[in-house]
Amino acid sequence: MIRIGVDFGGTKIEAAALDEAGRFVARVRLPNPRLYEDSLEVARQVVEEAERQAGIRVDRVGVGIPGSISPATGLSRNANSFWLNDRPLPVDMERVVERRLRLRNDADCLIISEAADGAAAGARVAFGVIIGTGCGGGLYLNGADWPGAGGFAGEWGHTPLPWPTARERGAHACWCGRVDCLETWVSGTAFMEDYRATSGEPLDGEAIITAARAGQGAAIEVLDRYIDRLGRGLATVCDVLDPEVIVLGGGMSNIDELYERLPAVVGRHVFSDTFTTAIRRAAHGDSSGVRGAAWLWPDS
Repeated sequence: MIRIGVDFGGTKIEAAALDEAGRFVARVRLPNPRLYEDSLEVARQVVEEAERQAGIRVDRVGVGIPGSISPATGLSRNANSFWLNDRPLPVDMERVVERRLRLRNDADCLIISEAADGAAAGARVAFGVIIGTGCGGGLYLNGADWPGAGGFAGEWGHTPLPWPTARERGAHACWCGRVDCLETWVSGTAFMEDYRATSGEPLDGEAIITAARAGQGAAIEVLDRYIDRLGRGLATVCDVLDPEVIVLGGGMSNIDELYERLPAVVGRHVFSDTFTTAIRRAAHGDSSGVRGAAWLWPDS
């Protein structure tokens, strides 16, 4: 029994074929051309190549996407891959890929994968986080992911930064039209922007972490602020859900210091005298999105 999933990312589109145990039978990635019709064609190509490598043809494919599909209009929405918004993505992708599709937010796919056999395995309540170019979240409740009544559960990246300091109020306009969304503070993009504003020099995230570990003052300041802001954001999630596990994915999840320091920061801000939620790195790394997408058809 082979399942195929697609991770429809902003910079790349990946398809993978998984066996019954969740092991990769095939995996293929291509750059996302960032044009609507062209990106649909790339999705078709990676699905067909994954099938070729696996030696099988399927009639159902799961797809993880940025944003979500509006139940009112059937159009895609809330994606920081702007060219996808306000498009009939499910209809158009089925037409091009020529398979039956189930589409779900990419953070939902992350937590589906991690709850199945990863960092959230065995948890009744878990929250999956993607902190990369943007910031998203997905919920897992009592044995299943929970997309919500309107299909947008977990969109914590577009809630305000909690307990802002005076300097943090009105500081960032977000692409969604709001001000000071968490995405403008805790995404990888925000991390690099804070360093550039602090030091006057552009560095990528990995270089900033290397500099902080080497004792460079500006990098240490930026990392300290990042962990504090991320901790505040996660504390509001914990106040609502009190999850057993928080799973971090995306490029920023590779920072070891998050797992050492975040529990204490979150613990200071939650409305409780105890904080026991485990904060873990995604066990399947950047594979979790495509793995979870494949499992959107659990009986295929």
